Amino acid sequence: MTSTATLQPDPNPLRACTISRDVQNFDLLIEDMEAALGESWGDLGFSEALTFFSQPEAADLEFVAIAIDESDDDKLVMLGEIIVAAGAHNIKVILIAEDVSPAALHQLLRQGADEFVPYPLPEGELSAAIERLQAPPPAPAEPPRRKAKTETEAGSHDGVILAVHGLSGGTGATTLAVNLAWELAMLDKNNPPKVCLIDFDLQFGAVSTYLDLPCREVVYEMLSDTETMDSDVFNSALISFEDRLQVLTAPSDMLPLDLITSEDVNRVLETARQNFDYVIVDMPKTLVQWTEAVLNAAHIYFCTTELDMRSAQNTLRFKRALMAEDLPVERLRFCLNRAPKFTDLNGKARVKRMAESLEVSFELQLPDGGKPVAQGADHGLPLASSTPKNPLRKEIAKLAQSLHELGQTEAAAA
Repeated sequence: MTSTATLQPDPNPLRACTISRDVQNFDLLIEDMEAALGESWGDLGFSEALTFFSQPEAADLEFVAIAIDESDDDKLVMLGEIIVAAGAHNIKVILIAEDVSPAALHQLLRQGADEFVPYPLPEGELSAAIERLQAPPPAPAEPPRRKAKTETEAGSHDGVILAVHGLSGGTGATTLAVNLAWELAMLDKNNPPKVCLIDFDLQFGAVSTYLDLPCREVVYEMLSDTETMDSDVFNSALISFEDRLQVLTAPSDMLPLDLITSEDVNRVLETARQNFDYVIVDMPKTLVQWTEAVLNAAHIYFCTTELDMRSAQNTLRFKRALMAEDLPVERLRFCLNRAPKFTDLNGKARVKRMAESLEVSFELQLPDGGKPVAQGADHGLPLASSTPKNPLRKEIAKLAQSLHELGQTEAAAA
């Protein structure tokens, strides 16, 4: 490793530099830099970086690797200036972070960092990031072709958005969202609808668990910069389940719900709607600023409850909050999970009293699927695959069929 404190004329010009408070705190980075660049790299402190970019020794720099940890949260302004200055000198930036808050990462990525790699460095990840930086940019399209590509990217679909919001914990919102999406995707084996399932619970999203899918870092990257998102970027963030259902999982790390804004949500939903026939959105239980954006965009907003006092109180609060803001409560469809059986007359009477007291209608009453529901989720399988004869699965399949038929009828009328 070459230290900037003793940089001497070298027949091998510097190709890269690390920038950190103390590079010795990142021993894996030292090893990976030496493996990738040999002796053609140097080390800078934060205060040295801005000055060094203007020196003759920096003329051949291809990139800098900025390594930070939780102790550097108070240096975000300086780090942002370093990233901006590197970009002004056509120097790429790889951000390497350990235990740094999502908000700090978001800020630095928005200021122009080209790549993000977590620390400790996964094997081969630094080399892969360097290769991506060195890859030649795609050839610019000819002006006439660019317009045609934009039309293709925009998509030719006019999808239906169906949101699912649990008004209490354990009311089956994610179970409904996952299985409704899967039933819609399986409706027509010859000409199946294109279905996208979006997990907007940025903190405790479980869609990936219910379908045994990995959470991907690219989801965070896309949500952090929706202004530059197009159909290609959106589709690259999706992961396929059995080649029939496309899923946007929650990010791999727990993120603040205000990481995204209403504008971000609207862009994601509009892009999804243009590329899919059905877009199912699994919402967090918490009301946030962008809940309004989803409610306004959704054709139907399912609210799952149970036959107990906590669900009744939360339903009443939810309705009051929406009505106070003059939001379209007519799009709400209340779903009673673990509804009483047909022969349970006492239970049926309780449902009627609860609906009357809340001034709502339980248009969808889902039966108790029992232990197989949780077992199927633990194995990462929808009910149609794990227990196809389960009563809950049959009811969700009926719902999917009725929604699809209604959509086709409206499309034919239009």
